[in-house]
Amino acid sequence: MTIRLTNTKTRRKEVFEPINRDRVRIYVCGPTVYDRAHIGNARPVVVFDTLFRLVRHVYGDNSVVYARNFTDVDDKINARAAETGRPIRDITDETIRWYHEDMDALGALRPTHEPRATEYIGAMITMIEGLIESGHAYAASGHALFRVRSYQDYGALSGRSVDDMIAGARVEVAPYKEDPMDFVLWKPSDEGVPGWESPWGYGRPGWHIECSAMSYELLGESFDIHGGGLDLQFPHHENEIAQSCCAHPHGSFARVWMHNEMLQVEGKKMSKSLGNFFTVRDLLDQGYPGEVIRMVYLGTHYGKPMDWTHEKAIQAEGTLRKWRQLVEGVSPGEPAPRVVEALSDDLNTAGAIAVLHELARDGDAAGLKASAVMLGLLEDHMGAWTGAGIDLAPWAARLASLREAAMVSKDFAPVDAMKAALLAAGVEVRMSKAGVELMPGPGFDAARLEALD
Repeated sequence: MTIRLTNTKTRRKEVFEPINRDRVRIYVCGPTVYDRAHIGNARPVVVFDTLFRLVRHVYGDNSVVYARNFTDVDDKINARAAETGRPIRDITDETIRWYHEDMDALGALRPTHEPRATEYIGAMITMIEGLIESGHAYAASGHALFRVRSYQDYGALSGRSVDDMIAGARVEVAPYKEDPMDFVLWKPSDEGVPGWESPWGYGRPGWHIECSAMSYELLGESFDIHGGGLDLQFPHHENEIAQSCCAHPHGSFARVWMHNEMLQVEGKKMSKSLGNFFTVRDLLDQGYPGEVIRMVYLGTHYGKPMDWTHEKAIQAEGTLRKWRQLVEGVSPGEPAPRVVEALSDDLNTAGAIAVLHELARDGDAAGLKASAVMLGLLEDHMGAWTGAGIDLAPWAARLASLREAAMVSKDFAPVDAMKAALLAAGVEVRMSKAGVELMPGPGFDAARLEALD
């Protein structure tokens, strides 16, 4: 199967040819761990989890190495520690646990490696020393800085010239910089702020050097795919390329660059001031199942802006309920070739979902399940939200009994009250001359159902 991916660096859709088919290497920029991940942070998780699944399907489960980092040294983390009085390690450990719980709920597989930046400080210092020795970086006032103009291809990823970037972007002007565009590799740490001893004094790494050092240690000087959100293209990824290619001039760093577009909420940019800012945990706590959230994400191509809406979530929930009823008790077959073809065409997830609809329409339950699992859907461990296996017969019997009594007394208030409670718990109520039938419906909540006892 030939995989074609849009390479941000070349601005073309290209045939993907791994450096080594037995060890396909992927690196994705992960979160800064100081708070809950918002739903925009989750989009690259779902996108590159889907890519991970596809590449494993094509090249073999044991032939893919996927690394996604945790940035656990950062000024935002320091600020959170100062604000709460909690130790930094407690904050980062807790946030990583939250992140795992929330991304697990979305059906994302754990990457092969999840390096923490603080575990690679020595590798960062070594890389910075090499950059200074080769003239691509310099030390000044306790800082180490990268000489942007020493790398002639700087700006190729984002399509900007250095002079244009200075004119049109905010750059930090500091007296210790040789050039306004030079960026920090190492900076001093004051008392009370995390730091490590280095040739330039007690300090901590800049943000960009982290991923370069970790990707080199885990994947080597050349690897296959580097991914992340479009907001990271400049300056983070541009800076990664510059320092990595200068530190390891015989390597190519990442051969393919992939960037997912941003996320909106109900047609507007997500913002706390607009009241439409949600973490993944917010949505889960509001009753949106993780599988439904994932389905909504997959409905839009990663290269296009995505709009999270309640209407899309309701549609996704209804579809998944029908599919799960169809595949209940069915062993998966092989993924449908057309699903694999759609995903191989630059992760065309919307096209793959269209094929799933066709498989469901044609009654191909085994093919539907296998194909959906490849997208991280219809997996057995993610189906509890549907209420499958919950016996609604006792509540149906109670409602039928209340209806019989009401037919005699002509007082239907108890019937209406119980029916309203069932509907509030997400139960579909069907009443006819034949009897009462209850089924889990949109928003089914077993906890609210148990409260009726």
